[in-house]
Amino acid sequence: MKSLYVDFNQLMKSYQDIGLLFFRLGIGGMFMWHGFPKIFGGIEKWTALGKTMATFGIDFAPAFWGFMSGFAEFFGGLLIVLGLFYRLACLLLVVNLSVAFISQIGDGKGLMKASQSLEDGFSFLAALFVGPGKYSLDEYLQRNELVDKELQIMAKY
Repeated sequence: MKSLYVDFNQLMKSYQDIGLLFFRLGIGGMFMWHGFPKIFGGIEKWTALGKTMATFGIDFAPAFWGFMSGFAEFFGGLLIVLGLFYRLACLLLVVNLSVAFISQIGDGKGLMKASQSLEDGFSFLAALFVGPGKYSLDEYLQRNELVDKELQIMAKY
């Protein structure tokens, strides 16, 4: 039984980058889905969403804060899907979800309502450390940059 478990773990480890791709496509796509009505909802939607910043004592420019939340969700999700500026997008979403969680708890909605923000925030926090995997634009661009540097070094000789 132990051998079967070890073999299974080794097999799954060889597909780690595919797992990261599935993660990026799934969660990034869902954040684009959630962010779409917020980013394209217009000033009324942004203002209503941005009023949650009052939880932190920030009651100016609610339309700006609402727009930024929609921006973080939609475009952050898009960057996650593409694996482009991945860690920056993860950080942006961790901050956005932290604000959502704290404001939901502060408004008395309880953990049942706020748990999704907390869970997604921890997912993006972990993703920040793990990275996008090899099937990402970040990896592709980094690989090309390394090749260019190697070619420049070889051209000197």
